[in-house]
Amino acid sequence: MQIVGRIIKTSTKIGQKRSLKKGISHESQLKSFNKLLFKARKTNFGSSHDFEGILDDENPINAFQNSVPMMDYDQFFNTWLHRTIDGAYDNTWPGKTTYFALSSGTTGSPSKRIPVTQQMIRSFQKTSLKQMTTLADLNLPPKFYQKSILIVGGSTELVTVGNHIEGDLSGILKKHTSWVASPFTKPGSKTTSIKDWNKKLDIMVEAAPKWDIGIMAGIPSWCIMLIERIIARYELNSIHDIWPNFKVYVHGGVFIDPYVKKLERLLGQEVYLLDTYLASEGYFAYQKNPLQKGMQLLLNSGIFYEFVPFNADYFKEDGTIINKHKALTLENVQPNVDYALIISTNAGLWRYIIGDLVQFTNVEQCEIKITGRIKQYLSLVGEHLSLDNIQEAIISVGKTLDVEFEEYCVFPDSEKQNHHWTLGVNQQLDCEKLNEMLDKELAKRNDDYASARKYSLGKPMMYCVPTVYFYEFMEKLGKLGSQNKFPRVMSKHQALQWQQFLKTKELK
Repeated sequence: MQIVGRIIKTSTKIGQKRSLKKGISHESQLKSFNKLLFKARKTNFGSSHDFEGILDDENPINAFQNSVPMMDYDQFFNTWLHRTIDGAYDNTWPGKTTYFALSSGTTGSPSKRIPVTQQMIRSFQKTSLKQMTTLADLNLPPKFYQKSILIVGGSTELVTVGNHIEGDLSGILKKHTSWVASPFTKPGSKTTSIKDWNKKLDIMVEAAPKWDIGIMAGIPSWCIMLIERIIARYELNSIHDIWPNFKVYVHGGVFIDPYVKKLERLLGQEVYLLDTYLASEGYFAYQKNPLQKGMQLLLNSGIFYEFVPFNADYFKEDGTIINKHKALTLENVQPNVDYALIISTNAGLWRYIIGDLVQFTNVEQCEIKITGRIKQYLSLVGEHLSLDNIQEAIISVGKTLDVEFEEYCVFPDSEKQNHHWTLGVNQQLDCEKLNEMLDKELAKRNDDYASARKYSLGKPMMYCVPTVYFYEFMEKLGKLGSQNKFPRVMSKHQALQWQQFLKTKELK
């Protein structure tokens, strides 16, 4: 069987060389743009916005931006998407869209139905194969390429609703997975279809000794929970006692930094950590090298990208975009600037505000990192705290105290004009001292915050609670496990739910 591993390893090297030959260019984005508009020119959306005229214009991208407004999900749903979901043909994309991914979002947020077309599915498949070629740089042994891939994701069970089929994106992609790839993926179709997270977890723990895992993929909190249970169940020193060939962990969805120390304690040897930027709306980027933090933006995968600087010239204080037409394209971006990501895709999303903020870590190589969410930032009195600021400050405090804060959340209190923090802590700490340290770290990283704290923003409040409370809260809302993420910066509704939950834990 070693010959199989050698063949696959050689194939990844060949695939990598082909990818390098294609290179990275803005022309790839222009080609993607032209293909998207040409394909959709006769749809209701394309006709309404004169795609044929735009394609003939001497500056088609400028004409496109002037004709098509940027819209978030609610705006796009109310204007166009509801008809696609109802079964309309040739609405925003040619033909009838059969599949819709239920976007899990953050705890407390309602599900969105994101269109998934056959073209989008093929793009996902091609991108997944391209991502596998990046393993060539890691110089892994041939036998690694014969090992299984464990995907810790949502339920793959799909449901027919009226004219369409809906469920987690993982379920839609699983339905279209090649029979050749199926034997290499775990935990298997019966287990992946289970919606009850704890039941699914128990089955995976029992099956763990039968598997030979080389790659694990999933959100850090849930993957770590699985590893911990396997180690406890079989009284292991590390996960490598049972999976000695586990070499690569592909993560995404949240910042990995708060989980790294805990993950390292569960390992018996080095594991390469590779970040991905994958959402229900598309596969946008992946990390090609574990030594470089940036992820390679995918320029020819059926997506056209635009970027709106996240500042007062483009956004109101509540995160609402000011000018629905003005945006930058790839050749205009600068490094280390927060941009709201705008996408047009081969699933019929047009100038769609996905809600994420990104920064370019390397403009020439088109490498990005996620820095937060448009709606998940704090600006009660102009402090303009990004999720990136918050994350860095918490990690810094944790290093100083030699404590890991895997889970946390914060919400603004407009009545008291301050911030309310909750940190997951599994040891005795002086919460007041912790509050002071975090306050200073935030001021150090953000001048607006420092100024606001002097003049208009009150002293923050902080609660230290067991980390398990965060997971219990998610379970109470029916959002435990799979692709669900805890909101770091809470909305008013989420904050109310969280406060009510903490009261049941006898916290004031």
